[in-house]
Amino acid sequence: MTPAPLIIPDGTPVKLRLAESVSSAHACVGNLLQFIVVRDVSVGGFTVIPAGTMARGSITEVKGRRILGIGGKVSLKLDSVDLFNGDRVGLRARKEVKGGSRTKLMVAGMIVTSLIFLPATPVFLLTPGHASTVLKSTEVTAQIDGASSVLSTSLQRSQERSSELDQMMDYLPPRVFNREGREGDMLNLVFVAQEANLQEAFKHASWVQTDKWRTALVWHFLRQRTHYTTLPMARFFLFGRVQDYSYALPDPAAVISRRHHIRIWKTDYALDGTPLWIGAATHDVAIEIAKRGRLINHRIDPEVDAERDFIGVNLTEASLSIEHKYLHGVAPVFEAQTSSGGAYHSDSRILLLDLRRIAPSRTGLPTQSSTIVGATSLPIAAPTESFLSNITSPH
Repeated sequence: MTPAPLIIPDGTPVKLRLAESVSSAHACVGNLLQFIVVRDVSVGGFTVIPAGTMARGSITEVKGRRILGIGGKVSLKLDSVDLFNGDRVGLRARKEVKGGSRTKLMVAGMIVTSLIFLPATPVFLLTPGHASTVLKSTEVTAQIDGASSVLSTSLQRSQERSSELDQMMDYLPPRVFNREGREGDMLNLVFVAQEANLQEAFKHASWVQTDKWRTALVWHFLRQRTHYTTLPMARFFLFGRVQDYSYALPDPAAVISRRHHIRIWKTDYALDGTPLWIGAATHDVAIEIAKRGRLINHRIDPEVDAERDFIGVNLTEASLSIEHKYLHGVAPVFEAQTSSGGAYHSDSRILLLDLRRIAPSRTGLPTQSSTIVGATSLPIAAPTESFLSNITSPH
């Protein structure tokens, strides 16, 4: 008896990430792109597209940065992906990324110049915008273009993964990116938390959310000077987007130059229904001048594991109800550089902090959290030396 064909419906979603960064400064229309499938695509109990499959795409439009402060633009589309049995199906999805505008900077320069030397004012009209960069790890959800049929005998049965945490770790980028696509800080913390629990944990430990970059920043800096504890952080990117939260714990003796800080992104993965967040933490220890094109930049402590473990101790002491585990990514980071060129090193472990037992109101008894799968537990008798030794908590 001939087995009935399995129908893959039109519009079946496929979750992908861009495999390499693309810049309007170098890209050309027609350039081929690769994307990686980061979740199994299953239909009728069969895996039709396994995670890890490479999909194809192309660039459809490129515009370079222009005068008048106008930024560049890159448009791309998804083309096709192979099924588990080798058949190829079409995909439909488009994404457009525009470079940052510098129009406000141009106008400000014209105003200031007009007060000093009016004839020079038109020169600022030649100010170009930023190049557009579609960053590696940018997420795109495509759809199968048209219904397809395939024999189920050529497919494998869908297998239940141990947890979404494992799935996330299988394809987690090891480092974050700056706007130009240069890799920087490593990802070294994972949080299991509802958004309110995450905010409460850092609030209890006296961390502050830093300000957004905006025009009023100059006024805040002039008014607060060395007491500006919410000084903004540089914007870094993961999954193609800027951090969702930026937390800092400044040094009271040197608020501007020294501070513990972390950038946090929400993922679309969950553990037992609780969202998973990923963080990149470093310790600013000094101000450095003119490095990699930046006039002023923070230098970090190259011992980034100490900052990772400091945050674990700091949040645990403040909340007293945090479970912690160490994870291992698929792309270890032992020696690397920040986006500004500062060297750092690590044992490549990622610290997971389970915040599900923190009650936003700090009332009531803590609830029992479930077992975390795919992690290496810390010893029960005493935390590991790397987690507690030589780490001083402000509490």
